[in-house]
Amino acid sequence: MKNIINKTTLIFVAIFLFSCSENVSKQKAAQQNPPTQETITPSFLKDVQTTKAKLGNREEELILTGKVEFDPDKTIHYAPLINGVVDRVFFSLGDKVEKGQALLELRSTELSTLQSEYVSMETGEKIAQRHLMAAQAMYEDKMLSERELIEAQGKLRQAQAALKKIKTDMAVFGANKGNGSFSIKAPMTGHVVYKKVSAGTTISADSEPLFVISDLGTVWISANVYASSLLFVREGMDAEITTLSYPGETFYGKINSLSQVFDPEEKVLKARIIMKNTELRFKPEMFVAIKLKNETKERFVSIPSDALIFDKNRYFVVTMDSSKKFMIKEVVLEGRHEKTSYLSKGLSEGEDVVIKNQLLVYSGLNKN
Repeated sequence: MKNIINKTTLIFVAIFLFSCSENVSKQKAAQQNPPTQETITPSFLKDVQTTKAKLGNREEELILTGKVEFDPDKTIHYAPLINGVVDRVFFSLGDKVEKGQALLELRSTELSTLQSEYVSMETGEKIAQRHLMAAQAMYEDKMLSERELIEAQGKLRQAQAALKKIKTDMAVFGANKGNGSFSIKAPMTGHVVYKKVSAGTTISADSEPLFVISDLGTVWISANVYASSLLFVREGMDAEITTLSYPGETFYGKINSLSQVFDPEEKVLKARIIMKNTELRFKPEMFVAIKLKNETKERFVSIPSDALIFDKNRYFVVTMDSSKKFMIKEVVLEGRHEKTSYLSKGLSEGEDVVIKNQLLVYSGLNKN
């Protein structure tokens, strides 16, 4: 019984191998003996595919490099206005902070002086209020002239104005905690995108920013435009944005503005794309590629690029008419875009162009 099964299996294997061998032989024969117009058979025609040549505007594309940047209209750089020493820091780089949240505490002799002046002004205001109350009572009892009452009212207004001014001055530096210590609070809601401060840091009025907060809900994508590409790029163009951080994903935007001055270091113009970033997927300093597409006013005959045959430093296509007759035509290539080729000569709109087995037909027709 086992011998019968084994023999049957061997027979099926032999038939399968013979069939495969026969198909390979037919393919090799077709390549070695390409069909001529006279030898083309209906079975071969079934494997031939054609497409219509189309007439339309030529499309072009340009790839630019760029990177993600902060939206400067939604970014605040906090620089110190006084000299002092940082006591405590309550945030880290990358943290999200809310407006009014305490970020750091600092101590300064200049602030101590302001606090002393504030206490003195506050006392002066209280004294002026008491003098005015006494003057009003004496004026009602006709023990004080109207002029003296007006003078008392003026002194109170002066004391109040001086106190208000010093309050405003102190508010610029932060929240007063007393004893020369102030608390610096977040001026806006956003993320800390730069930090150069720690406990014990000595600061001065001319030092660089201690921190930068930016609302990353909107970011700028800055694209580099070289002089050779200047005629291609214009405001309002649709842009496709890709990045290595998210392979396979494409983001869409528009060029909102194009700089009119070349960057002196990079020798490029900057094209700006403003992007919504609600999910915070775009990170500042992230590099991106920007693809721009342009439809020209020039109209050309277009075909799939795979239909082109390059031979003897020239381009050809194989066409087929309504009677299934093939013909080789030399064409002039004007340009390519993705998988489409644009032709300026040699082919008319509506002609059937062979896009499968065209090389076999081309080789066979060249034998005639």
